[in-house]
Amino acid sequence: MKQTNDIHTIQRRAAKLILEDGSEFSGWSFGKARSQAGEAVFTSAMTGFPLTLTDPGYRGQILVSAYPIITDCPVPVNPKTGETALDQFGLPDELESSSLQIAGFVVSEICEDPQAGAGQMSGKDMQTLSSWLDKSGIPGIYGIDTRAIVLRLRNQGVMRAKILVDGSRDVTLDSGIVSNPVEEVSVKEAVNYGPAAGGSKKAEPLKIALIDCGVKAGAIRCLLNRNARVIRLPWNHDLKDIDFDGLVLSGGPGDPKACGRTIATVRRAFDLKKPIFGIGLGAAIMAMAAGADIYKLPYGHRGCSQPCHEQGTERCYVTTQNHGYAIRAESMPKGWDTWFINANDNSIEGIKSNRYPFSAVMFQPEACPGPKDTEFLFDRFLTQVKDAKK
Repeated sequence: MKQTNDIHTIQRRAAKLILEDGSEFSGWSFGKARSQAGEAVFTSAMTGFPLTLTDPGYRGQILVSAYPIITDCPVPVNPKTGETALDQFGLPDELESSSLQIAGFVVSEICEDPQAGAGQMSGKDMQTLSSWLDKSGIPGIYGIDTRAIVLRLRNQGVMRAKILVDGSRDVTLDSGIVSNPVEEVSVKEAVNYGPAAGGSKKAEPLKIALIDCGVKAGAIRCLLNRNARVIRLPWNHDLKDIDFDGLVLSGGPGDPKACGRTIATVRRAFDLKKPIFGIGLGAAIMAMAAGADIYKLPYGHRGCSQPCHEQGTERCYVTTQNHGYAIRAESMPKGWDTWFINANDNSIEGIKSNRYPFSAVMFQPEACPGPKDTEFLFDRFLTQVKDAKK
């Protein structure tokens, strides 16, 4: 494929980030020169920003990068078509979804000279981060003290915010509120992935129903790489007439309590006694279906370096996370155990039933953009599914 260098010249247009508490931070606009509101959150991730920015869990949020420099390197999106390449499963390659999910991007520094080396080495058409944001209608702001913003969000919690670009129409803080982000990012109808049913009986794939509350492509890929067949369902699907061996509840954005229909579906699924595995938002949904309560974390857990202790062992795993809610420890119902604990704030990061093959983690075992310390949890789940079929 011919290499295309899509050099997007960043115009120095003044911009501000304005937080709900009235604090303002001045910088310069990049990406789309428009004003936009959203919920301000921060991530500690240093790498893999194309994966982060396309994570449906960030839907409607203005993302602040705690890492000081975001390189304006080529992103894996074709500048001619605006499309990303697909892998052998038909999933976005090097991205978590087919489009940007954030409401805005806040960085301290950005390199205006695109580093085309990555694109030349891969042989793929690439474009710059600023061009990608611009074509997707997403504003960014740079030349700003992100350390001060991160400290404010740590001390006061997540806040409504807006990026105000000089010369563009102003917006209200409330205009960035997304009433039901899960509905926006979930598929509208069932999608099948993997080998078709009815093949060799000796190699008949496990049938995994996946309730899509904002699933990352990496999670689907982890299942497909283990020879599972995945039936991706809308967030409000009731599982009627679906033949499956195991159930996965995906991660996603927003308040888990807004997913009442999904919670009710999981309660009914408990009666089937088939293995269930929840991730992120799906873990909170499973906890509520079991009778536990959840609460909003002050500033959430987002990034690639969250340490989690596995209870009953001396193991501590480094995990990728993106969740703003946690399970209230004192509300844990009888028959359920705490599985993982966050080593930073002692919040619950995983639960499991002590009677049935039901388990869930708040972190992201698909580990995109990394590390992959806990990807083995997909093997554990599929082993439970195989055992349940015997």
